[in-house]
Amino acid sequence: MAVTRLERKVKRNRRNAQKRQIRIKNLLKKPVIKNVDIEAIKASFANKTVEKKGKKSVASEE
Repeated sequence: MAVTRLERKVKRNRRNAQKRQIRIKNLLKKPVIKNVDIEAIKASFANKTVEKKGKKSVASEE
């Protein structure tokens, strides 16, 4: 009986190790963001809000 319990324990330990490795690999998959132009992003958001406001005012005028 002891042999089967040890085999189960070995399988359980291997499974846990595999899960740990997969979890670490998934965390490392995230791309590194470099050279982000924050001002350009802010400007793009400002342009989108102006366009939305313009569309709403055109629709309300009709």
